[in-house]
Amino acid sequence: MKQMKLLPLALLVASCCVFAQQPKVLKFAGDSSPRNLDPIQSGTLYATEVVSAIYDTLYQYKYLQRPYQLEPDLAAAMPQISKDGLTYTFTIKKGVHFANDPAFANGKGREVTAQDFVYSIERNFDPKNRSQGTWLWSGKIVGLDQWAKDGADYNKPVTGLKALNRYTIQIKLTQPYPQLMYSLAMPFSSVVPKEAVDKYGKEFAIHPVGSGPFELVSTNTTKTVLVRNPNYRHEVFHLKQEGYNPKTQAQSGVAELDGKTLPIVDRVEISWIPEISAAWNSFTKGNEVVNAGVSNQYMDQVLASRDPVKLKPAFAKKYHYRVKREEGFVYNTFNFNDPNLGYSKDPKVNAQNKALRCAIIKSFNWPQRINRFYMGMGHAYPGFIVPGTNGYDPKLSKASVTQDIAGAKKLLKQYGWNKHNLPMIIYPSTATVEDRQFYEQFRGNLLEIGYPKNKIKMKTYATFGDFNRDLTNSKTMMAPMGWSLDYPDAQDTLQLFYGPFHSPGANAANYNNPKYNALYEKSASMQPSPERTAIYKEMNKILINDCVGIGSFSRTGIALWHKNVVMWPNAFAGNIFKYIDIK
Repeated sequence: MKQMKLLPLALLVASCCVFAQQPKVLKFAGDSSPRNLDPIQSGTLYATEVVSAIYDTLYQYKYLQRPYQLEPDLAAAMPQISKDGLTYTFTIKKGVHFANDPAFANGKGREVTAQDFVYSIERNFDPKNRSQGTWLWSGKIVGLDQWAKDGADYNKPVTGLKALNRYTIQIKLTQPYPQLMYSLAMPFSSVVPKEAVDKYGKEFAIHPVGSGPFELVSTNTTKTVLVRNPNYRHEVFHLKQEGYNPKTQAQSGVAELDGKTLPIVDRVEISWIPEISAAWNSFTKGNEVVNAGVSNQYMDQVLASRDPVKLKPAFAKKYHYRVKREEGFVYNTFNFNDPNLGYSKDPKVNAQNKALRCAIIKSFNWPQRINRFYMGMGHAYPGFIVPGTNGYDPKLSKASVTQDIAGAKKLLKQYGWNKHNLPMIIYPSTATVEDRQFYEQFRGNLLEIGYPKNKIKMKTYATFGDFNRDLTNSKTMMAPMGWSLDYPDAQDTLQLFYGPFHSPGANAANYNNPKYNALYEKSASMQPSPERTAIYKEMNKILINDCVGIGSFSRTGIALWHKNVVMWPNAFAGNIFKYIDIK
C-alpha cells in the first residue's frame, strides 16, 4: 500500500484559506449590450441592469415585495412631505463613499453629499447632455426648466432643488407630483460625482464612477465585467423586510440570502448574447452563463405543460424557474390625426371613423396572435392598464379583446361603409420576418370582415429608427407598439393618451378627449387612494369606448437559472446583481 505523506499543519491551514477565499463569479447572460453607461442616457433595460449596479439612487424597490414597494437606498429614510404635497425633504446616509478613481484627490473616493444629488438632477436639464430622463421632472420642479433656458450654469442655484446641508436635500414642486418618489428610484436620478464627469467628458459614458455595489472593469458589445466595490457601505439583506413570500418564492431558495452582506458575489461577467440558440447552448452547458429565458423554439423541449407552467422532470431537476408577466404591454393604436380613422369636424364623418376603428378592433383575433407568436402563453385583457398596477380591473368586460366578425360587419353596414368607400389601411412595420407575420395576421382578420384585399397594405421600414421617426412626426396611420413600465403606476400607461402629449410626445395616437384630459390632470396630482384608482378605471373605459386601439397583451416569460445560483429574476426593479449568490 502506498504510504500517504502528511503535510505540515501550516501548509494545510494555508491551503484551506486559499480555497475559502476563491472569488465568487457570477456569469450572467443578457440580450443586448448597453452603449452608454451615463445614468442620464439609461433608457433601455440593458443599460438599467448595469447602471443600477454601479450607482446609487435615493430609493429602490424591495427585492421580493409584490406589488412593488419603495424603500431607502442612498436615502436614510422615507421623505418628509409638506401638507400641500409640494415640498419634499430627504436625508441621505452618512459615510457613503464613491468608488476609488483617479478623478478624486489621491484616487480615493470621497463621501457622497446632498449636493451630488442636486448636480445629478441638474445634469438631466443641461441641454448639451440631451438627457433621456428630462421628461420625469420637466415642469415639475420649481425653477429647473428656467435654469436650463438660462444656460444651465451649475454655479447658479435652482429654487426648487437645494442641498440644505451636507446630508439634506429639498425639492419644491410646481404642483403635487405623487410619481416623484418613483422617479427617484430610476437610473436617471443616479448620483454621480462632478469630478468624474469633468475628468472624463464624453468618455464618462464608458467610464462610470458611482457609489453602488459594483465597479466597472470593462465593457464592449460582447461582455461587461463588474467587480465588488470595496468602498460600498455595509448593507445586510433581511428577508422579511424585502417582502419575502414563501408561497410563491420558497422554491427558488432565495430564503438563503437572509442575513448576508451585500453584494454577495465578487465579480459579475455579463455576456451579451443576442442569438437565442447561442444563449441557450451557453446556458445548458452548465459551466457558462447561469440564466436563460425559454424562447418559443424551446418551449416544447422544456415544458411539461403551459397552463399552468411546469417543467419536464429533467429540467426541473437541474433548474429553478419563474413564470413572470412582463411589466409592460403590446398594443396597436390608431392615429387620430388620420382623416380616415381619426377626428373630423363633421359629426357624421366622426361617427363613421369611430365605427371603422371599432370594427377593426372587433376583427382582431387575440387567441390567434398569442398562440401563433407567443406559444399560447398568456391572455389578452381589455384596455391599457397593465395587470398589477392600480386601476387594473380583472372584471372588466372582455368584449374589446374578443373577436366578433358578425358584430364588425354589422357596424360597418350600419354606418354606411362598403367595399367601395372603405379607405386604404396602411400598416407600418419594420422589415423583420416576425413583423411581416404580424401584418399578415392583421390583414387576414380584416379580410374576414369583408375588407377589400387591395385596400390593405404594409409600409415597410428598414429600421426601427426609421419607423419611429415617422411615428413621432404623426406620419403613420397606425402604431403597433410595445411599452415597458417606467414605474408601477397606471399613470405611466394612461399618459400615452393624454392630449397635450401628442406627437412627437408619448401620445403617438394623438388622442385628444377633453373629458379624458380633465380626469388625467385631476389624477396626476392625487396621492394613491381608492378615489384615484376609480378615476384610472374610468379613464380606461373611455379609451375602450372610443376604440382608441387594439389592446392589450402582456407577454409571459419563463426565466430559468441553475440551482447553484440563489436569485429571484427581477428586471423591472433594477439593482439585481447585489442580491445574487453562487453556492
